[in-house]
Amino acid sequence: MHFSYWEYKQWFQHVDYTVVGSGIVGLSTALAIKEAQPSASILILEKGNLPEGASTKNAGFACFGSVSELLMDLDTHSEEELIELVKRRYNGINALRAMFGDDAIGFKQLGGHEVFLKKDKDLFERCKDKIAYLNTLFHEVFVQEAFSLTPNKFGFSGIEDHYITHSLEGQLDTGKLMQALLKKAHKSGIKIINGLKVLGFDAIENQVSVQLENFDFKTKKLLITNNGFAKQLTEQAVEPARAQVLITKPIKNLQIKGTFHLDAGYYYFRNIDNRILLGGGRNLDFEGESTTQLGNTEQIISKLKMLLHQTILSNTPFEVDYTWSGIMGVGPRKKPIIKELTKNVFCGVRLGGMGIAIGAAVGQDLANKVLRT
Repeated sequence: MHFSYWEYKQWFQHVDYTVVGSGIVGLSTALAIKEAQPSASILILEKGNLPEGASTKNAGFACFGSVSELLMDLDTHSEEELIELVKRRYNGINALRAMFGDDAIGFKQLGGHEVFLKKDKDLFERCKDKIAYLNTLFHEVFVQEAFSLTPNKFGFSGIEDHYITHSLEGQLDTGKLMQALLKKAHKSGIKIINGLKVLGFDAIENQVSVQLENFDFKTKKLLITNNGFAKQLTEQAVEPARAQVLITKPIKNLQIKGTFHLDAGYYYFRNIDNRILLGGGRNLDFEGESTTQLGNTEQIISKLKMLLHQTILSNTPFEVDYTWSGIMGVGPRKKPIIKELTKNVFCGVRLGGMGIAIGAAVGQDLANKVLRT
């Protein structure tokens, strides 16, 4: 691509901060810097026509961790580390709600439920026995007993008679959230260019040379926030993880409301616009799903359809409308990577599938780190 003099002068000259990725983290980082430095020139580069990772492709869960997930995390994290992670998620959702209001982002606090298949009875019993322990552990975060047992009121088939419910969890409209962030960014004077992929960079003295296809430009600081695609630029401990999703056509008199995790969290579903949105199945092919290529596979989509037929909507006629996928950034630890990589180059990546809950907080933390240097 060859830019004109006018394009170069308007978009690529005298850039203070360049952000790679226009998802939740990238936009939140740029907004936090702009608030602290209103006169700063900020440019966001996004390789896709829309954010290409997970920010507009996720399931829209405002969740903080299911019981089985939290117990699993205790195998690799201390209690103090886990409390801090959950606190970050909870505060992150509340920050989004405070920033935009519930209506603007489609937030509904309908509760989150972990559903256990009959084959997972042992896991259910273990999780049930730990409810009191987790309520005590996270009381300082939620200031109430957040976890409780709920009867199978939505009539799912082949599951244990009770869900484990988190009363403070909810759902939001991912599209509305991103529109709100984009609108605020444009209003703040932040420049966003879509369709430009950053291929590399060189830190040179007090600036960074950013390499695009057939074009380089200079910026004072470079901030990498492309999460599942970050390894290509950062060499950090973050791996891509594709999440495949389907959505049904509208279902008349759909009674299911809330967000749900199933099979130790490998599957998740929710209601939206009288439809069921269902995703997951990465555990069927971890190696194949560790990719930055968007797309769907017959193996996983077939499994999702089977869950709809056998468990979620076993007594309800439905049709699948369409499918899609998104790319998450995961790693051996749940804590996000927020660091300076080299002089004037920073990253805020590895959100571990919790981008909605912690994306804005990671953006704020990254901005704070950048502004301190």
